[in-house]
Amino acid sequence: MSIRKRPFVPGEYYHLYNRGNSKQQIFRDAQDYRRFITLLYTCNSENNFKMFLVESTSDKDPYLWDRGNPIVYIGAYCLMPNHFHILIAEKEKGGISKFMQKLSTAYVMYYNQKYGRTGGLFEGKFKSEYLFEDRYLKYIFSYIHLNPVKLIQKDWKEIGIRNNKAVLKYLKDYEYSSYFEYLGVGRKQSKIIDRKPYPNYFSSIKNFQEEIVEWLSYDDTLE
Repeated sequence: MSIRKRPFVPGEYYHLYNRGNSKQQIFRDAQDYRRFITLLYTCNSENNFKMFLVESTSDKDPYLWDRGNPIVYIGAYCLMPNHFHILIAEKEKGGISKFMQKLSTAYVMYYNQKYGRTGGLFEGKFKSEYLFEDRYLKYIFSYIHLNPVKLIQKDWKEIGIRNNKAVLKYLKDYEYSSYFEYLGVGRKQSKIIDRKPYPNYFSSIKNFQEEIVEWLSYDDTLE
């Protein structure tokens, strides 16, 4: 993968990520995680919005809100206590920058108000890697969804997985990523993901699971 210096281009794929200042937590409780995930849906729109209006016009379920036309294609995501990952592609020119500005602004406003703080939350502007080769694009689906493994075994990349069964169960129970969508689990958050513009690397749920298991068994460090 490489850090892309040029502007984002429709039809190409990117891995976006950012973390809290000084590696501080950006998600302190379940409400924080769920708010950010909701914003992945509501901010992906050509229209501006205010969350209290969204909730008041959609029976307090933002996923029922008619957001209008999306501006990006989100292929995968994962939230961790102090950072996040998003696989993304532009639907329209300038879509990624617009989406990330809306997402970051809305979440920081929510977070600062909730915790009585001011100022920036993230470690500068979000980072992006241009997925310029097919093998990198396929790899990033596993990389993003395997991030939570570090929460139960920090050294798994160095010494290998101690208990494969326990890890796979943990991933299936970790609700703050799009792993559910790739297991075919239906939930309202599935509206966030749009897989149509991405190559069909995983022809079945079993095929996706096999890919995950293969990476868990890999004897080298994931980068």
